[in-house]
Amino acid sequence: MSWNSAEVRVSSGIRRSQQSEIRRITSAAFLLVASAFLAPPAVNAQANTENALLAKAAAEAEQQLKQTFTNLQFDDFEPAPVKGAIYQASAGGRIVYYAPESEHLLFASVFDKNGVNLTALAQEAGLSKRLRAIDPSQALVIGPADAPTVIEFTDPDCPYCRALDRYWASKAAEGKPVRRLIYFVSGIHPEAAAKAEHILCSKDKEAAFKAIYAGAAPATLQTCPTGRSTVEAHAKLVGSAGITGTPTLIANGKLISGFQQAEIEAFLMSAKPAHALR
Repeated sequence: MSWNSAEVRVSSGIRRSQQSEIRRITSAAFLLVASAFLAPPAVNAQANTENALLAKAAAEAEQQLKQTFTNLQFDDFEPAPVKGAIYQASAGGRIVYYAPESEHLLFASVFDKNGVNLTALAQEAGLSKRLRAIDPSQALVIGPADAPTVIEFTDPDCPYCRALDRYWASKAAEGKPVRRLIYFVSGIHPEAAAKAEHILCSKDKEAAFKAIYAGAAPATLQTCPTGRSTVEAHAKLVGSAGITGTPTLIANGKLISGFQQAEIEAFLMSAKPAHALR
C-alpha cells in the first residue's frame, strides 16, 4: 500500500512539474505570438514610409528629367542598380565611370542639361596630352601636303581599316583628299607586324600600303632594319597613347574609335587644310 502511495505521489509530482513546464512554454509562446502581432505594424509603417519617400523622389526625378530634356521621349523610368558616388577614370584613352558602393563600371556618355557631352570633353582633354607624345616624323604619310590632316592608327589585317582605306580613296576621287599620318598597330593580328614592316621596307610605300589593304598576299614579305625599328616605335607609341582598337582616328583633336563614317564626314565638312600636326 505504501509502495502504491509513493508511486502515486511521485507520479503526481511529475505531473505537477510537467504542468509547470507547459505553463512556462505556453507563456513564452504567447509572448512570441503577441510580439509577432505587435511588431509588424511598426516595421511595416517604417517600410511604408520609406517606400513612399522613394516613390516621391522617383516621381520628382522623372518629372525633372522630362522638364530638363524636353526633346527626348521616355517610356520607362525606374531606379538604377548603381548606388553611391560615381567617379571618373581614363582607361586606354576612354573615359569610364566607377561606382564603388555597388561595384559597377559604366561605359557611358554624360550630358549636361544643355546637351553638352561632358564625357567627350574629358576624353578630348586627355587626348590633347597624349598628342604631344606623337612624333609626326615616325608616321607613314599618305596624301597631299595641303589637305586636312588626320592621324590614323591602323592594322593591315583589320577589315574595317581596309574599308576605311577604300573610303579615303573615294573621297579623294570626289576632290576631298586627306593627309594621313599612319601608325601601325601590330599587337592584334599575328601577321600585322610583318605586313607593316613589308610596307615600310618597300620602295613605293604608298603603293605597297594600297596593295596590302586591297588584299594582296605577297609570297615573300620584305624586311629591313629601318622598317622593323619603325614598327617597334609605333608599338611603343600605341601603348603610350592608349590605343586599343583599329581603326582609331584623331581628327581636329577629336578621337574617333572605329570606322564611324558620320563622324568622319563631319570632320571633312569642317576641316581646314593643315600642313603640320599641331
